[in-house]
Amino acid sequence: MADTADLLKTPLYDLHVELGARMVEFAGYAMPVQYPAGIMSEHLHTRNQAGLFDVSHMGQAHITGDEAALEALITADLSVLGAGEQKYTLLLNAEGGIMDDLMVSRPFGADGGIFAVVNAGTKGKDFAHMRAGFAGRGTTLTELADRALLALQGPAAAAVFTGLVPEAAKLVFMQCGVFTLDGVEIYASRSGYTGEDGFEISIPADKAERIARLLLSDERVKPIGLGARDSLRLEAGLCLYGHDMDEDRTPVEAALTWAIAKVRRERADFPGAAKILKQIADGPAQKRVGIKPHDKSPAREGAEIVHDGEVVGMVTSGGFGPSFGAPVAMGYVRADLAKPGTPLELMVRGKPRAAEVASLPFTPHRFHRG
Repeated sequence: MADTADLLKTPLYDLHVELGARMVEFAGYAMPVQYPAGIMSEHLHTRNQAGLFDVSHMGQAHITGDEAALEALITADLSVLGAGEQKYTLLLNAEGGIMDDLMVSRPFGADGGIFAVVNAGTKGKDFAHMRAGFAGRGTTLTELADRALLALQGPAAAAVFTGLVPEAAKLVFMQCGVFTLDGVEIYASRSGYTGEDGFEISIPADKAERIARLLLSDERVKPIGLGARDSLRLEAGLCLYGHDMDEDRTPVEAALTWAIAKVRRERADFPGAAKILKQIADGPAQKRVGIKPHDKSPAREGAEIVHDGEVVGMVTSGGFGPSFGAPVAMGYVRADLAKPGTPLELMVRGKPRAAEVASLPFTPHRFHRG
């Protein structure tokens, strides 16, 4: 186990150690990268049963007041975010670069404000940027540092969770609410970042270990570390912030144009709108794509992508896809090379390896849409 003495710890740190996790540094936190079963087993268990992830290092916040101040910073149309609904959206800088991807929801009802979840590595910067944008507009951000966050993912997740919280059975993908689990008030949404059906569950920090143990007491649920979390989201074609998107990439380049609400495009009132709308009209110079290597050699982040002897891009995520049964990758290529089936080469340990542009996701999404 890595030296974690100087790292931040989530409320489940002692439980991870007790379960035999190998702990590593991630975004300043000591986090489990894998348990004794190993990444391959954890990945496949999540695809076949249910995996429990500790995502308490992510940032949680309650935003109240004039929501126009929040909307001015992101790409969602909050006027259509109804009570009990959730949206994936993007926080943009003035040039249209992606500062973060985040979830916004209304678990508390129409008058209860917005519950937001942002990435661990960016939460300090995100919240400072939001507070600066909210200044003088009657909008308040309260960071919920006293709450833990769990994700229960996989085809058995619904049976496990609704067995404990029957009222949550009414939720479909991207819906949320406030519920009671074993006497504890929780905020739960039917969402996640593995491509599987499942739930994200916000819990008071001092109750997190008890709730985690309760979920793990079901034989269908196993603890899952960062290693399998990464391979699951890569197979699902989902971006990892700081790798597949960052402040130098726009939503159009990252193939996330769908996350810009239609009415926001029509009003051109989001950060970097002029640049992004021009890219939508004319096409970007580069675009994020899926890449399928032809052999068994995974291409890791930073590997050069070559076409006809010319370097045309860079791999941003890559590894072996246990459910796909072969290496998978994502990266940026020249936009004219983004069509699935386009032949490429990936430079792996100094040697060119045959590959091709592939449609995303590599494994089908199994979200519960009702």
